[in-house]
Amino acid sequence: MSRHPEVKWAQRADKVFITVQLPDAKNAKVNLEPEGVFTFSASAGAEDHLYELKLDLFDKVNVEESKINIGVRTIFCILEKAENGWWKKLLRGDGKAPHNIKVDWDKWVDEDEETGPGADLDLGGMDFSKFGDMGGMGGMGGMGGMDMGGMGMGDDAMGDDFADSDDEDQEVSKPDYDKLEEGAKAGHDAAKSEGDAPEEKKEAAPSK
Repeated sequence: MSRHPEVKWAQRADKVFITVQLPDAKNAKVNLEPEGVFTFSASAGAEDHLYELKLDLFDKVNVEESKINIGVRTIFCILEKAENGWWKKLLRGDGKAPHNIKVDWDKWVDEDEETGPGADLDLGGMDFSKFGDMGGMGGMGGMGGMDMGGMGMGDDAMGDDFADSDDEDQEVSKPDYDKLEEGAKAGHDAAKSEGDAPEEKKEAAPSK
């Protein structure tokens, strides 16, 4: 049985931000239909549990102009609305939103604050791919089985950094105490010598 990942969303008059929170997702597949159907599937966790998601969005979207970024911990999508205007909620229908869908307060602004400071979203140099450039079936902008390893974002890409970190920790945890004692003794002698130097110069200086 598949599980449902946590989803956060926010919006502007012309776009919707959707963030699927699923660390270390593998074989992530995302599809978007013009009618506003958003689907996601991926495996994650030590046992490669299957996570699936289907969202019937409040209104239609522009697939060609919508973008996606697959990161190590999240899948971030910017969906362009087919028509500008604020949605009352993320999903169509009268039912209550599922418990795994929450408002992304970090990205949210109210409708009357959209033109004010802070309305522009800082994307932090993210690299995006367009849904329309990914191919897919039946006019759907599918990810085509793209996985994070192919984007240099998988476990292999981070392996070297983790290995270096482990080596550094190991070196720090095993200091050479003999060298430390010798260094401390030498430093003490040097300090004593430097402390004596001004007195010798004072005695050698001629009196006025």
